[in-house]
Amino acid sequence: MSEFLPKDVREGLEIARKQTMRKKSRLKVRVGDHDFTILRYWHDGFALDVDDAPHLRGLVDVYDGARHVSQCLIVASEEDAGEMVYEFKRATSAQDRVPLDYEVDANAPVALIQKL
Repeated sequence: MSEFLPKDVREGLEIARKQTMRKKSRLKVRVGDHDFTILRYWHDGFALDVDDAPHLRGLVDVYDGARHVSQCLIVASEEDAGEMVYEFKRATSAQDRVPLDYEVDANAPVALIQKL
């Protein structure tokens, strides 16, 4: 059906679609001091608007609003329908605490109570 529409109308619809996706998405990728809105996200990659995104490569951080979701090693894959698609080489989920290098006993006391 879209091939029957005039070129200006098709371009306007595409711009409106991208703006809607950009407003709905809370996910952002941060490279240094620059943030880019993620239009689509899946288990092994994500897509950015081709007009906004440079050919990113290397280590980036993914945020959901202000919450750090993961740190990823990415490579630019392809350009598809106005989107730049990136694939993960490695995606490590962000932790809110430091990893322990010892085993925590399930029955260990939480605190010590001293006699007065």
